[in-house]
Amino acid sequence: MADLPEPTDSPGGPGLARLNAADPADTVKLLGEVCASRGWIDAVAARRPYRDLDELYAASDLAMSGLTSPDLDEAMAGHAVIGRPRANDEQSEREQAGVRGADDGVLTELADANQEYFDRFGHVFLICATGRGAAEMLDALRVRLGNDAATERENAREELRKINRIRLEKLVQA
Repeated sequence: MADLPEPTDSPGGPGLARLNAADPADTVKLLGEVCASRGWIDAVAARRPYRDLDELYAASDLAMSGLTSPDLDEAMAGHAVIGRPRANDEQSEREQAGVRGADDGVLTELADANQEYFDRFGHVFLICATGRGAAEMLDALRVRLGNDAATERENAREELRKINRIRLEKLVQA
């Protein structure tokens, strides 16, 4: 007969219980692995404790929708350039796994389009890269280069929301 899992104090599992019980400094560290915006971190931390994952995800979405322009800039600055995961950063390497093994031509085009995007909008191109290949992300980047700045900031906010959801899921599974 298989051993039953140890019960947890939270329906979200031990990771959610750990987040709920963390002291302020540890909370900042845990949530900082999800999003670089201190505004987002503070908003999500303030709503603890969470009864379940849906409540945590809703708080994350609410916090993301309420980010000021400087908060959004801070959140975006915490992300690696698509096609160039940060060295020794398991998270960006995992999230951008779709660029590994991509054709050199696609990677060059991606680098050029990233620079064009940065020059136009002043921040990195953000896309929820999990499960996407380099060519697909390049196509999305090219489409989004046609946006005006306000539309593109909202697109970036939505992509951050998706990224944060995936990262929160990993956090509570730990």
